[in-house]
Amino acid sequence: MHILVLLMGLMTATAAPTQAQTAGTARPIKMVVLGDSLSAGYGLPGAAAFPVRLQKALEAKGIKVDMINAGVSGDTSSGGRDRLDWSVPDGTDAVIVELGANDALRGTDPAVTRAALSDIITKLQARKIAVLLCGMLAPPNYGSDYAAKFNAIYPDLSKSLGVPLYPFFLDGVAADAKLNQADGMHPTAEGVDIVVNNMLPTVQAFLGALSGQRS
Repeated sequence: MHILVLLMGLMTATAAPTQAQTAGTARPIKMVVLGDSLSAGYGLPGAAAFPVRLQKALEAKGIKVDMINAGVSGDTSSGGRDRLDWSVPDGTDAVIVELGANDALRGTDPAVTRAALSDIITKLQARKIAVLLCGMLAPPNYGSDYAAKFNAIYPDLSKSLGVPLYPFFLDGVAADAKLNQADGMHPTAEGVDIVVNNMLPTVQAFLGALSGQRS
């Protein structure tokens, strides 16, 4: 009788691993940050770049992530679309899209930016890859009409394509001289950490929803 009980207990333990065991053996989420110099870490040591700092922040929360920094300095939304296939490898689970700042700086027609970002999102969705879209704001020098059209791109795409939105990538950092490099546009290491800290709850919610879909 005692042997039977022991065998049944062993079978139960083998068939039903604890939640902690399951969490411990889950494979890391494969994530790509598809962006420009703002996320690539322009002017900073590699260890201070946004993807690296975000990965560390997520790991501190117990979230395992394999992160790829696919940021290219000077890239536009159209450039990101053109390199999408080789920037986002097969097996990727999630992509943070941070593009459009250079479009705005160059005064690119908002319709062009909108089309490129829409293409990026729909192509990723077709590959069953989750997308978190980061918004950008146009500088004031192109006028209020341009700014209104450009700034509307991100919330519009978030709603129409059903992807979560972080409204402004540089929230809390833009226009603060202490948090930007000498060019006034690219965050310092401290600025990057503020971006990560501000964005972390949104990323956690994004990955939480993704984990639910994977389980």
